[in-house]
Amino acid sequence: MLQVKYGPEIADVSAFLSSLSKHKKVTFVTTSNRSPFVEKKYGESPKSSQLAEHLARALRKRGVKVSVLDAAKMKIYNSLGCVSELKGNLCGVKASLVKDKEKNPHGHLRCWASHDFKDDELWKIVNEMYDGQAIIFFGSQRWGSVNAVYQKLIERLDWIESRWTTLGDENTVKNIRAGLVLLGQNWRVKESLELQKEVLKFYGFFIEDPLFIGWQYTRDAMDESKASYENSAATFQTAFNMDLMVKKDQKEFDLSEGGENGDDGFPSFLDFISTSL
Repeated sequence: MLQVKYGPEIADVSAFLSSLSKHKKVTFVTTSNRSPFVEKKYGESPKSSQLAEHLARALRKRGVKVSVLDAAKMKIYNSLGCVSELKGNLCGVKASLVKDKEKNPHGHLRCWASHDFKDDELWKIVNEMYDGQAIIFFGSQRWGSVNAVYQKLIERLDWIESRWTTLGDENTVKNIRAGLVLLGQNWRVKESLELQKEVLKFYGFFIEDPLFIGWQYTRDAMDESKASYENSAATFQTAFNMDLMVKKDQKEFDLSEGGENGDDGFPSFLDFISTSL
């Protein structure tokens, strides 16, 4: 049974850590995002990303090497839909092999987008995954499903499944554990977690229930109140017994209308760009 907690219920990460502590190296891939302005001015990063760093520190204390990669900041192209072309499923065929030794040292990466777009960075995640014994995705629930960056990443990894199911080659991830830590506000975290467990299992990964953790602020899907969203961060900290790192307290955020920079209190895009260079 997968663990999903609600509100201030304490999330038990002991089984998650125990399962991963058996390995020499694991990879965490975060997929949620924040605006560059909020990141720069307030030092805020997504709750799921901060949780990934929190759990990575706990594993490192146990002697596990942990790589944390932020997929939201990588150049990852959309899936090219090779799995359903008129000629059939061309995803993961031998002709799509990435021949660059730096990008494909294990020789497993067969993806047309990676093959065709030289600046595509999916290879960075793939290499870390094959270097280790487990890969854990961290995401946010948005409108009933895991965020768009996660979905794009999963679609781009379709060649893993196609190689051994459609093409009859070896399953290159059968000994790699996979999991998902999913955080959301008020709708369908449990359902998404269960679905993604099935997806990763279908891809051929080794699946263990403790590697799937969900948290949702409220069970009330209709609670879209301002107070609900304002209280979510503090409640999350209670549930996972951790402090969220920001440079400026949330209550001090200047969200007043008609600020000196822009009509909404934020600087204009040009003002922001000029201060970022």
